Amino acid sequence: MSEHYFSKNPHSKSSPKNWHYNLRGRDFRFASDAGVFSRDTVDFGSRLLIESFTLPQVSGELLDLGCGYGPVGIALGGAYPERQIVMSDINERAVELARQNAADNGIENVEILQSDGFSNLKERSFAAILLNPPIRAGKSVIHSMFEYAAKAIIEGGEFWIVIQKKQGAPSAKEKLESLFGKVETVTKDKGYIIFKSSKV
Repeated sequence: MSEHYFSKNPHSKSSPKNWHYNLRGRDFRFASDAGVFSRDTVDFGSRLLIESFTLPQVSGELLDLGCGYGPVGIALGGAYPERQIVMSDINERAVELARQNAADNGIENVEILQSDGFSNLKERSFAAILLNPPIRAGKSVIHSMFEYAAKAIIEGGEFWIVIQKKQGAPSAKEKLESLFGKVETVTKDKGYIIFKSSKV
């Protein structure tokens, strides 16, 4: 079986890369490597999610679920210094890169940990959860993440996801509606859709 970015222990030969990227009006320096998602640049879906996100009305921590090397959580940590951002990923290499990138960019309001979905996040709750789902992991894995997110979000909180129309957006929306009831299409761009599900 070929290795994916959602592998726990990537065996791809390390080939570090560094670049700068502007997110929410701030320049960030990122390090990435082989064996992590979108190693060469911040992917369009994550950028759309970062730029579209607005804070929910309720207080509480934010969760960047499946953080990769950290662009979403780090950008939001910079934009909302008053909020604590939890960042998690199954991929050990990605987690180490996220820690390095947070430190290199002076983002201190983050907690970064390894977790297979919600395996190390049980009993924790969040005001918002953001997810760029690992499409290649399959629908059952992604829908399971939706189900755990619905339980982990506090009343008044929100679940934000980015997904391509051609990669299962209709079925994702249907699943989210069954879990949350209210699902809003925040924006669409280049075939990507941002869904916001509200817990009321």
